[in-house]
Amino acid sequence: MKNFIQPGAVITLLAPAALASGDAVLVGSVFGVAATAAANGAPVEVKREGVFTLPALNTDTATVGAKAYWDNTNKRTTPTASGNTLIGAYVAAKSSGDTTAAVLLDGTIR
Repeated sequence: MKNFIQPGAVITLLAPAALASGDAVLVGSVFGVAATAAANGAPVEVKREGVFTLPALNTDTATVGAKAYWDNTNKRTTPTASGNTLIGAYVAAKSSGDTTAAVLLDGTIR
């Protein structure tokens, strides 16, 4: 089909800050994980689908299947919706004390 651009599971965005490979990226409503390092403002390939280990607040808890949100101010996942961006769902229980969480990104814009 002549208007198809790409599948969209990986897209190129301009890095909103200096990024390392594996860093979470939020540009407007588009969330994903940087595939490579990039300087602030440079193009970076961002993976929008899959399961990733992402930073999390150590005092948060979440059950498998609970919605995961991105706290862009503190650059971490949270089960708290207020003021944060929905990014996917937890695929493993997140206990108090854990500083990371396993999150399924489905590539949906919310």
